[in-house]
Amino acid sequence: MRRAVLTLGTTAAGLAALLSFKTHSPAAAAPVASTPSTPAASPTAPNSAASPKMAGSGTSKAMAGSGAATAARTVTGSVAMTQFGPMQVKVTLEGQRITQATVVQQTNDGSESQQIDSFSIPKLTSETIAAQSARIDAVSGATYTSQGYIQSLQSALDQAGA
Repeated sequence: MRRAVLTLGTTAAGLAALLSFKTHSPAAAAPVASTPSTPAASPTAPNSAASPKMAGSGTSKAMAGSGAATAARTVTGSVAMTQFGPMQVKVTLEGQRITQATVVQQTNDGSESQQIDSFSIPKLTSETIAAQSARIDAVSGATYTSQGYIQSLQSALDQAGA
């Protein structure tokens, strides 16, 4: 009887410890930078005047906000060569916040690559915006695409100083 009580108590304690375990999301582990928790300003049409060039491959343009102009810049990451072709990502940042991620070059090894890219790139892009960093999970079934995307994204963020 005593063993049964001890076994049940130990099992309950172990189960409680297991259920209280919390994992940390990649966004919480390594944020790009601390920014005020205000909603991102919606992008407007670019100015008709030529945008001044910044160092690297990015450009800078003024964005209309609520009274104050917010500097937005676009930085293109280096080309990451994968087993199925090149992958290159361009990010748009307002301050230190990633507002958009776009694939400039994608793998090009036939219809299978196109199919994989069509479902994986939107997932990678939305995860980039949510995580605000290059610390994102690879998409299952799109390992090479994911690795190339993450490598080029990290290159762009490094160039931006984020």
